[in-house]
Amino acid sequence: MLPAPDSAATTPPPDYPALIQRVFAEMGKVVIGQQVLVGRLLIGLFTGGHILLEGVPGLAKTLAVSTLAKVLNLHFQRVQFTPDLLPSDLVGTMIYNQGQSVFEVKKGPIFANLVLADEINRSPAKVQSALLEAMQEGQVTIGETTYRLDRPFLVLATQNPVEQEGTYPLPEAQVDRFMLKVHVDYLKKADELEVMRRMANLSFQEDVQPVLTAADIQGIRQQINQVQISETLEKYIIELVFATRRPADYDLPDFAQAVQFGASPRASIALHRAAKAVAYLAGRDYVLPEDIKDVAADVFNHRILLTYEAEADGIRTQDLIEAILGKVPISS
Repeated sequence: MLPAPDSAATTPPPDYPALIQRVFAEMGKVVIGQQVLVGRLLIGLFTGGHILLEGVPGLAKTLAVSTLAKVLNLHFQRVQFTPDLLPSDLVGTMIYNQGQSVFEVKKGPIFANLVLADEINRSPAKVQSALLEAMQEGQVTIGETTYRLDRPFLVLATQNPVEQEGTYPLPEAQVDRFMLKVHVDYLKKADELEVMRRMANLSFQEDVQPVLTAADIQGIRQQINQVQISETLEKYIIELVFATRRPADYDLPDFAQAVQFGASPRASIALHRAAKAVAYLAGRDYVLPEDIKDVAADVFNHRILLTYEAEADGIRTQDLIEAILGKVPISS
């Protein structure tokens, strides 16, 4: 007689690659021609890294983040950053309850899994700095009490180019806490034609279905953590980071006096994690040099501060990054 089936047998894990493809498909229903942007958002989501999106208005930055929130079964909050926004509007404050003669905590919109900080550089530094503790420590202090934020917790911020009127440059300490800074560019002609046709249709409705849960995200993070990266490539990451600090040591004399501050140690960690995520999204369990190069610019471009003289001479951060990627060798 056959033994009875074990009711406590473990169920197979979900097919995460298939779920990720569904995420891309659902996002594609609304966000057209921004596959790289969607991929970067997923890299941040799956590695716990905050993302900063920069581009002129009208490039679907906010739409991409809000659509991603609909694809996730997570608590989502959007905060529109304006010049009159206060830190308490973001993290919360103490309110006096007259009936009970006690102070009560009113939590702000930062208490969510996914927080969209829309046009973050429209608010002054004191509001931007209110995000620091939440982004780095995953906690918020209101009054004398510290509150842990829910997991997962991710800040997806959008900003307009700093040259636009009414913007405030983000403090260096906060910028460094963003894992990636993604420049969102204009669409190709065919993609913009499709966007125009969809949005001009007054009967068009967003029909996006939720795909991933918090448990799925945790499972994907565990699989990404198991992606292998060789010691050679780990050393390559370190060489790239050091080249942003002292380009003259890497036979880049044109940039010898251009760098005021190079990438911080957070850049090494971010590039390591992001390269693993790129490999995972490509269906591999090991990292290739191309994975590192693919995401290096988004890791570096907001962490390198050029000198005033370099900017006056027309040297761009992107020029330095491209020179570093073309010059630094991969050696054992």
